[in-house]
Amino acid sequence: MRTRDATPADADAIRTVHYRAIEELGPRAYSREQVDAWAEGCESADYVSAIEANEREFIVAELDGEVEAFGSLKLLPPDGYEADVDAEVTGVYVHPSAVRRGVGTSVYSELERRARTHNVRTLGLSASLNAVSFYEARGYVRVREYTHEFSGHESTGVTGTVVEMKKEL
Repeated sequence: MRTRDATPADADAIRTVHYRAIEELGPRAYSREQVDAWAEGCESADYVSAIEANEREFIVAELDGEVEAFGSLKLLPPDGYEADVDAEVTGVYVHPSAVRRGVGTSVYSELERRARTHNVRTLGLSASLNAVSFYEARGYVRVREYTHEFSGHESTGVTGTVVEMKKEL
């Protein structure tokens, strides 16, 4: 397994990983309606723009030449957080076939390493309920739970609980 910078050519593979992770792992913490609304966002997501964005690190993990996970780090303070943080982990997603094989940990560790090279002192994130224990195992603490609207290309009005978390580097 190796991690590397994502390229625009990875966009379709990233979309697949994102969708499959939500569809197959999301039901552990959310209703079918919530999972469907959350996964719908993958259809309209502009992964190429996210990959090419300034002030963002976007990486993938490959196993046997296939993208099996991705993660992104926004190197700006996020809007709407209760905690005062310098940067935001905007996502770590692992294909269900690669779960519990260290792939997510490798992606997260690389994002944190890159945050440190940019002199980030505090990281924040909004974790889905099924990801909270993953982030707690990496030193994050819960700041608050709040209601998030899952949205795709249409406004769904479907909401669910997510957890704002923070970590001092």
